[in-house]
Amino acid sequence: MAAQFLVLQLLVVAVVLGAVAAISIHQSTKEFRDVAGGRMLSVAESLASTPVVREQIAAPLVEQVLAPDVDKAVALSGATVAEIVSPARRVIVSTDPTRLGTRADLGDSDVLKGRGWSGDVEIDGRRSIAGHVPVLDTDGGVLAVVTVSENYPSTWMLLSDAGARLLVYLGIGAAVGAVGSWLLSRRIRRHTLGMETAEIAGLADHREALLHSIAEGVIAVGNDGRITMINDSACALLDLAPDVVGTPVAETGIDAGVREVLLSSGDVEDLVVTTSTRVLALNRRSTTSRRPGDRSQDLGTVTTMRDSTELASMQSQLTSHKSVTDTLRAQTHEFANQLHTISGLTQLGAFDDVRALVGTLTRRRAEISEAITAHIGDPAVAALLIAKTSLAAEVGVRLTLDPSSRLRALDPALSTDVITVVGNLVDNALDVSRDHGSRSITVLIRDDRPDDVPHLHLEVADSGPGVPPEMRELIFSRGVTSKPDTPGGRGIGLALVRLVSVQHGGSVNIDDAESGGARFRVRIPLG
Repeated sequence: MAAQFLVLQLLVVAVVLGAVAAISIHQSTKEFRDVAGGRMLSVAESLASTPVVREQIAAPLVEQVLAPDVDKAVALSGATVAEIVSPARRVIVSTDPTRLGTRADLGDSDVLKGRGWSGDVEIDGRRSIAGHVPVLDTDGGVLAVVTVSENYPSTWMLLSDAGARLLVYLGIGAAVGAVGSWLLSRRIRRHTLGMETAEIAGLADHREALLHSIAEGVIAVGNDGRITMINDSACALLDLAPDVVGTPVAETGIDAGVREVLLSSGDVEDLVVTTSTRVLALNRRSTTSRRPGDRSQDLGTVTTMRDSTELASMQSQLTSHKSVTDTLRAQTHEFANQLHTISGLTQLGAFDDVRALVGTLTRRRAEISEAITAHIGDPAVAALLIAKTSLAAEVGVRLTLDPSSRLRALDPALSTDVITVVGNLVDNALDVSRDHGSRSITVLIRDDRPDDVPHLHLEVADSGPGVPPEMRELIFSRGVTSKPDTPGGRGIGLALVRLVSVQHGGSVNIDDAESGGARFRVRIPLG
């Protein structure tokens, strides 16, 4: 790379020197024309004013008589050629004997009008600077013309005159270029970790290939809050276009929960954040420069994300099944106690008491089942509510189904999602109601099927402390929970409620319940 920079700089120096040479030649030529032109005109005037020239101009051997005067003019002025030309433009006296009798090229000169002139002429194919002065008689007529000319120096001669300076300039330019290239190469090597251009290009190609082949989403954010890099998976997970690089995170439309993580400080590990359509597990690390010899510099953050939507849904379903299992286990324990009681009464011969106890137990179970199945026609949802009612009774909370509830049998897929929503809402209500207020939960499930927009309406109201207005959005975006055994105090139950609702084109919101707690309202369109 250093050699390439040196060659490039030498080429630049050569171009600059060429331009300098061209300008120097132009200036030298102009200077020669001005100085030599004036000198040729002066010499011609001196020769024309010599009395012997005027007196002998018509002598028979004029070329011999005036030759010494013409030669003297050339010797004194350094001119190339000095001549005396007749008004008919024939050379009658010349320092070059071969030109005697030839026609003189006076160029654009107006000397035949009786005025002196200086300018360029062509003599024997060579460009010359000449001075023309007329020799006048006593009446002002033109007897002859004195011409004194000097050839222009060749381009090589002009370059030779400036050669020393050009060589100095070239040496200085080459030395400066070499030193500059060496310093520049050192700086570039330090900033590129000693890699050459081919290595950098290969590294960039491998980086792009690796980055876009990773299944997890990767997004880098600079210290100014702008996205500096994003791969295809992150674009898909966040619903962003690939050209979002360079855009501030705040202007991308990313979900508020993810945006808060991207712009916050500090490292994050396996933080669950939900968007309107996905559950994401985020990990964020700060990045610093690692150039040898340089002080480390903070470059921003890199956040990786993986889609945990399916896993979260399965976890929610497993939690619902675990809740049913726990309820059955509690009922098994309760039935064992009841069987022991019946066995003891039987041994005592108190058959009437046995009959009364069995009737009471049967009636109580039937009342719970009938109270739910009379309004809920979907078997899975009804079974969940029955199990949750028993579970609530075990912890001292009264779970009541609103009498206005009514639900027909649902499509199996939709029924599974409804179980997820109801199960998570009831579990959340149980957690906050067991130690607050009237320790009660009210569930409303209504299958509204008007002619325009049929939808499923769900409500779960608890007697807990309620949800402050400023937390009603965050509780869904980060899955905030009150469960003490959840690491960091954060879960995904309520986040799944919003996720399932939005996936079906519905919505979920929170307001205050009449019992003083919170009321969750879910609306799911029925396709």
